[in-house]
Formats: sequence, C-alpha cells, structure tokens
Amino acid sequence: MEEEFSLIKELIDTKQYTKLRQEFAEMNDADIAAFLENIDEEETMLKIFRILPKSMAADVFSYLEIENQHSIITHLSDKEAAAIIDNLMADDATDLLEEMPANIVKKLLANASPETRHDINHLLRYPEDSAGSVMTVEYVDLKEDLTVDQAIERIKKIGIDSETINICYVLDNSRTLLGTVAIRYLLLYDGDQKIGDIMHENVVSLHTLMDQEEVAKTFQKYDFTSMPVVDNENRLVGIITVDDVVDIMEEEATEDMEKMAAIMPSDKPYLKTGIFATWAQRMPWLLLLMISATFTGSIISSFEDALAIMPVLVAYIPMLMDTGGNAGGQASVTIIRGLSLNEIELKDIFKVVWKEIRVAFLCGSALAAANFVKLMLFDRVTLPVAIAVCLTLFCAVLIAKIIGCTLPIFAQRIGFDPAVMASPFITTIVDALSLLVYFAIATAVLGIHV
Repeated sequence: MEEEFSLIKELIDTKQYTKLRQEFAEMNDADIAAFLENIDEEETMLKIFRILPKSMAADVFSYLEIENQHSIITHLSDKEAAAIIDNLMADDATDLLEEMPANIVKKLLANASPETRHDINHLLRYPEDSAGSVMTVEYVDLKEDLTVDQAIERIKKIGIDSETINICYVLDNSRTLLGTVAIRYLLLYDGDQKIGDIMHENVVSLHTLMDQEEVAKTFQKYDFTSMPVVDNENRLVGIITVDDVVDIMEEEATEDMEKMAAIMPSDKPYLKTGIFATWAQRMPWLLLLMISATFTGSIISSFEDALAIMPVLVAYIPMLMDTGGNAGGQASVTIIRGLSLNEIELKDIFKVVWKEIRVAFLCGSALAAANFVKLMLFDRVTLPVAIAVCLTLFCAVLIAKIIGCTLPIFAQRIGFDPAVMASPFITTIVDALSLLVYFAIATAVLGIHV
C-alpha cells in the first residue's frame, strides 16, 4: 500500500493526471479515501477528488471524514455537488446534511433529484440516534404474487441502486412487511414458483424509534447482515445493514469510554477537536468532581485533632483512598459492560451484590494481610496502628465493591447512562466513605478522643 501511495504522489507531483485517473480506477474506494485524508492542502485534495472517475467519486466521498466531506462539497459546483448527493446512499447523504449549515443544505437539496430529496427528508424527520435516522431506503421489495423469474427481473432492474440484494423484502399493497426471501433461494427454485410460497414469514424487524444501541444489540443477537425497519403499522420504511451497525458500535463504545473517563462525548476525532472544544468537554465534569471532592477535605478537617494526636495516620490516607477507588472502578466497569451486553438486569442486583461481597472479602483479606506485613516489617508502626489501617483497608474494598456494582444498575433503572457512574464518580464517593470509616476505626482502636 505504501508503494501504491508513493506512486500516486509521484504522479501528482509530475502532473500525470491521465495515469493518476487510471491508477485510481484500479484501487479500492476506501484506500483512495485514506490517501485523500492524508493530504494537508485543501486545494490539492479537491483537485485530486475531481480527477476521480464519476462512477466512483460518490463511493470514495462516503468514506471521508465529515470535515473533509464539508470541505469538498462546499467547493464543488451546484451540479457537481448534486451529483455526489444523488449517488450517495440515502443514509450517508442524510448524515452529511445533518452536520452542514442550513443554507448549504437548502442549496444541495434544491439541486438534488426529487427522489433523493424525498428519501433524505424522510430520514431527517426521525430522532437522532434512532433506527429511523440510520436506516437506508435503498432496498429490494417484492410482491408475494410474483414468480421467481419475475422477482429476478425486478432485482436486475432496481438492485444496482440498492444497499444490498442478498435479502429481498416481501410486501403487500399497503407496504406491510409479510416476509423475506434470500436471493440464493431465487436461484435454486423453479422460475414459476410464487414468492409467497417460498418466503420466510418469521421476520425479525426493528422499529423506527428504536435506539441505535438496541439496534446493535439485536444485530449481535441474531447475526444478521441486514434487518428491516418498520413503523407502528408494520409497514417497511427502510433497512439497516451490518456496515452501519459497525459504525454504531464504534460510536457507542467511544461515547461510553468518554463518559467513564468523565468527558463530555464528542463526534470529532481527537486531533481534529480544537483546544477550546476539548476544554468544554472536560471542564464540566472536572468542576463537578472538584466540588464533590471538597467533602473529602471537610472530613479530614473535622478530624484534625485526631491527626494531631496520631500524625502517622496521615501517611496512609492516599493508599486507602486509591485502593478503594480502584476496587470500585473494577466493579463498576464490569457491571457497566454486563449491562451494555444485556447480561445483567435490575432483577439481578441481589445476585450481583452477593457476588461482589464475596469477591470483596477475598480481595480485602489478601490486601489487608499483605499490607499488615509491610506495616510491621518495613514501616515499623505499632500493632494498633497496623490493625486500624488494615481493618480500614478491608472495609474500604468492601464498600467500594458494593457501591461500584450497584450505582450503574440504579443509574440505568432511572434512565441515566450507566457509563456515567464509572471510576471518577465512584472514586469520589468511595474516598469520602473510606475516610469516615478510617477515622471511626482509628479513634476506636487507638482510643483517641476528639
């Protein structure tokens, strides 16, 4: 691939545009898009894009990052831009227009074909991140009274503009979804067989308002390459294919990772996000966590007398807080993952808590034992101090595991994204509780009166 890219650069530098066009004609659309993404100069990228054969320009365009799509589409003539929009799959064209200024969208739609305008307007009316917003309306539909030969002729006629022809959808006159038929069956059955007799009637479908995360889970459950999308009357309005689901899964995974790191989700790649945009994503949660962390400072301040009497206690506060936070983070990440895969539900909360209590007992005991040896042999503290620290460590792990496993479940129950209840948020809560337990145990074991 590097050799191919080097050849393309050489052809550009020497202005051998005819050979460049021939070279592009033999390349994969995604590889051409990857090459265009690496061109820093906007003018050069636009020039090369115009060299592409018209038959592949729209396909290459669909693989570009949204910023480069904006740049290209706004520099093309109205006729050129309309050709790109008309040749994009409706779902890709809709994604592009959703990110563009209203005045540009209006101009593009005005120059697009009536069919394209209808399809795009149809998709734009669905809520963001719903099945309706990510589906495509390019599919093959058949009537149940068609013969196999007639169905094959229809596929030849409209299949070239469809997202996929592997699965065809059987509809009645009101467009109600009756069944599906795979193209391999059309090739195997006799030509005079009726579609209604060979179609598969037990169809798993998606609803237009289904959240895209649920769409991805349904695809994962059934291992389909495409699925129909229906409205409230079970009328077919579009299909979603597995390539769209891959994008959905990547988007949802990125969003969860950002939320778990206490960052506001963003649609832009890291290197293409400005400094102030990155600041705006991170600052709200940092501010909230900073304010919530003041409770930790308040707890320490309230036990200043105890710390003055036994200053050695201060040295173990970071270790106790970090261990508790890490233990809570482990539990929360595991539960959040289980929730996202539908492995855990609210009804399982008691099973989850009981399991985490047993895990916490084992982890806490092992950590306390190891820490006790360290305190006595290396730190050479007194036995009461070692007991107070190790007992607190055990309790901190237990508390952290319980909080880490329950908060994400409760968050999902009340409608919040469980990913929000990840490490930073849980760590803040566990820190405060660990300190309260630490000072309570220390004052009791060491006989400190404050």
